[in-house]
Amino acid sequence: MSKIIQFKIQLLDIDPEIWRRITLPASFTFSGLHAAIQAVMGWEDGHLHMFTVDGQRYGVPDDDWGSDYEVLEEADHRLNGVLSEGQKFLYVYDFGDDWRHEITVEEIREGNSGENLPTCIAGERACPPEDSGGPYFYPEFLDALSDPSHEDHDHYVDIYGEHDPEGFDLKLAQKYLGALRPTGSVQ
Repeated sequence: MSKIIQFKIQLLDIDPEIWRRITLPASFTFSGLHAAIQAVMGWEDGHLHMFTVDGQRYGVPDDDWGSDYEVLEEADHRLNGVLSEGQKFLYVYDFGDDWRHEITVEEIREGNSGENLPTCIAGERACPPEDSGGPYFYPEFLDALSDPSHEDHDHYVDIYGEHDPEGFDLKLAQKYLGALRPTGSVQ
């Protein structure tokens, strides 16, 4: 059986904390980890992103960044070739809103036959909606949504609908993450 990595993903600069705990095959690439984070956090993958591990950037390189900004192609680098147990690294999603996530490699272990991977083990609180302003504007966004007399309340409800910041649906996160499982196989 192949190795499995357990991660804790924490959205930074938000209080109270928003986090997820997931397990992935260690053979996943950073591209696969990106897809898993999008699935369990509830992001919609509509923005650029990047990982920074020990000073090295992984993402989708863009010629517009120039030669001074080296980004390795995330699909070319497997997690088991870069990460070690106990390591922490950064994942940034949406460079405008600047949603920064600290990712901790909690455990690397041998997998068990019959384990469905990837999987979400636990989490707390709902992820902020896309384009809701980043961690420094998010508290104002929540204030406006929770106060019908707030001048921006109706505008935000029209755009984002109802948003329960305390809600986290483990079954829904599992469903979205399940789309990353190889069809017809159990890892």
